[in-house]
Amino acid sequence: MGGRPHHIGDGRTHARTHVILLVDDLHVRVVDAVTGELLRELIVDPTRDYQPRNKRKPPNL
Repeated sequence: MGGRPHHIGDGRTHARTHVILLVDDLHVRVVDAVTGELLRELIVDPTRDYQPRNKRKPPNL
C-alpha cells in the first residue's frame, strides 16, 4: 500500500467502536475489539484512498 493511508468505510452502525485490524498485504479484516465479531473483510484497492462498503442496490424489476 506504499505507506499511504487508506480509509475503510464501515457506516454509522460501528461509529466509535474500538476495532482491531488484521492486515495481510492487501487482505484486511476489521474485528470488534470487545466481542471479537468480524465487522468487515476486504481486499484493499490500492488505487483508491477510501474503501467504501460496496452496498449494491437491488435491480429495478
